[in-house]
Order: sequence, then structure tokens, then C-alpha cells
Amino acid sequence: MATSKSHSGQGDSRRDASYRLVYTEFGPSSSPSEATARPELPPQQQQLKVQASRKGRKGKTVTVITGFQSSAETLTALCKQLKAQCGAGGTVKEQTIEVQGDHGTTVTQFLTQSGYKVKLIAG
Repeated sequence: MATSKSHSGQGDSRRDASYRLVYTEFGPSSSPSEATARPELPPQQQQLKVQASRKGRKGKTVTVITGFQSSAETLTALCKQLKAQCGAGGTVKEQTIEVQGDHGTTVTQFLTQSGYKVKLIAG
């Protein structure tokens, strides 16, 4: 009877954990130490970009706000205010805020009133 090789990954360098590749939509993810190394800027000095996106979300539109240079606590508080303003769900991911639905104009108006420099990107 012939013996077959076990595919458990033992001794197979191709299945080594350090060899695996992981892909993300917005490029390589940064380590937590890099995220905390950024200085927190006041809202007037931050240039934010607001864009509606549907990629990777099964056709659902999400308003993505990028360009923040703030702490995680500040982003979480701002996300909570934006969700209440838009009447929609949302989350904070890697220095970006995502609000469910196409709320570009509402988000832009709110952030401008809060003192941020905002650019609405169509697309």
C-alpha cells in the first residue's frame, strides 16, 4: 500500500507562517506603533477627503473619510457624531471613518462646521 504525504504543513517551507501574503484594498496595513507615532493636528490643519465607495462591499455605498491625523479616541468620538448627524451606521478603520450610505454632502457640511478642511471627491 502506497503512503501519501501529509499536508499538515510540517517541514514544508511554502506553508510557513512568515511566507503568507495578505492583501488589502488600501495597501499594506501599518503597525500600531506607526499609527501612534503621528502627531495629532488640530482640525484646521487637517485636509480631509470625502468619497463614496462601493468596492468590496457587495454593491452597498459607503462614505469614506480619509486624511485624519488624530488619535483613535478623537476619531471614535467624531464617528459617533457623524453617525448621529447622518442617521446611519459607521465605523473607524485605520485612520479612516466609514459611514454607511451616500452622505457626502451631509458629512462635508458637518466637518466644515467642525473646523476641518474638507474636499468632496466625486466617484
